[in-house]
Amino acid sequence: MKGDLFSSEYVVGPAIAPGMSVENSKCVKYTVDGEMFARQGSMVAYRGDLRFERRGQGVGGMLKRAVTGEGLPLMTVRGQGEAWFAQEALNCFVVEVDPGDEFTVNGRNVLCFDATLSYEIRTVKGSGIAGGGLFNSVFTGQGLLGLVCEGSPLVIPVTPQQPVYVDTDAIVGWTARLRTSLHRSQSFGSMLRGGSGEAVQLMLEGEGYVVVRPSEAAPHRPQQH
Repeated sequence: MKGDLFSSEYVVGPAIAPGMSVENSKCVKYTVDGEMFARQGSMVAYRGDLRFERRGQGVGGMLKRAVTGEGLPLMTVRGQGEAWFAQEALNCFVVEVDPGDEFTVNGRNVLCFDATLSYEIRTVKGSGIAGGGLFNSVFTGQGLLGLVCEGSPLVIPVTPQQPVYVDTDAIVGWTARLRTSLHRSQSFGSMLRGGSGEAVQLMLEGEGYVVVRPSEAAPHRPQQH
């Protein structure tokens, strides 16, 4: 076959080493030799001897997800082969987590990750139970984490002298050692007059980085399995 479609820009190459890599801006490739984890329904193609199994969250995880609406509907991928993961043509990125690191990320932005990483769902400190997206997944351990983002993310440094205020519907994640709290940028009188639509933000203080998507989150659509 000939034509631009079959150029080296689009044709995938052979596996070089086990693990995760960015196939292109919209897709992550994982060369599996053992097991890894991915969001349910995110596999778009695979080759080799691979098995895909729904991964339970345990009673605690199920209860948190029922209360918060936040969770990671995961599947375990086992065997030897290659798999490609994507989500609605969103942009894909890979984060390397090292021992001692802690990366907090919104569950909707998680695509896949190494089995060497651990995660748990936590309430964002200072947020109480108000607002959406304030119950996030915290990753620790050592390994790679594949993320998706609508558009090109903004990675904003946070310093002790310059805290950052982020719309709760736009935040993707943040690094360890950042403190969080809710910040109200409108007076009560302004809210009564209709306000600006940006009444409450998540304030991050300390030293690290916060990752923001360049738009507010779209209304949640039930995931099809």
